[in-house]
Amino acid sequence: MKHTLLKSTLIALSLFALNAGAVERTYTLDPGHTQVDFRWRHMGFSTPAAAIHVTDGVLKFDPDAPTRASVSLTMPINTIDTRVPDLDKHLMSADFFDAAKYPTASFKSTKVEREGNGNRYKIYGNLTIKGVTKPVVLDATLNHAGEHPMMKVPAVGFDATTQIKRSDFGIAAFVPAVSDNIDIRITTEALATAAAAKAK
Repeated sequence: MKHTLLKSTLIALSLFALNAGAVERTYTLDPGHTQVDFRWRHMGFSTPAAAIHVTDGVLKFDPDAPTRASVSLTMPINTIDTRVPDLDKHLMSADFFDAAKYPTASFKSTKVEREGNGNRYKIYGNLTIKGVTKPVVLDATLNHAGEHPMMKVPAVGFDATTQIKRSDFGIAAFVPAVSDNIDIRITTEALATAAAAKAK
């Protein structure tokens, strides 16, 4: 009887371990619902904004262990959109991002920490722009994790903000008339990778 009970317990523990390890999923960031916007001050008069597309992004996430999450994303510089074509061209020129020489920017997380008992987190990682990599910290809010109501698949959504100094990345043209500090805002939805592939 003891042997049977011990065997049953070991089987149950093994199944629990397998299930626990299977909770983490890999998600693909949905380009249609992912936006990276950045703003700066122009000569003290205005605060222009630009968007840059995310064409490749991966999130690994376990709802029961969110601090083990990781995220990486790639942004082609030639997708910068200010709604002013001449400004787009100038930002992609050697004065700023030099898109011909450095065609992409990227971010890769290194650590996630929870803030308090809610849904706010610090996402630490490395941002690469114009061939220069610097550590940044994103202030992130987990909006929701669960089944997508339309796609009927696992999904995750979050918002994040941070501020960087563009001169740290070798983009110092016209400072301080055009502000060195750049405010960045990110919002995204991500679908479980297998499901995201089917949705395309």
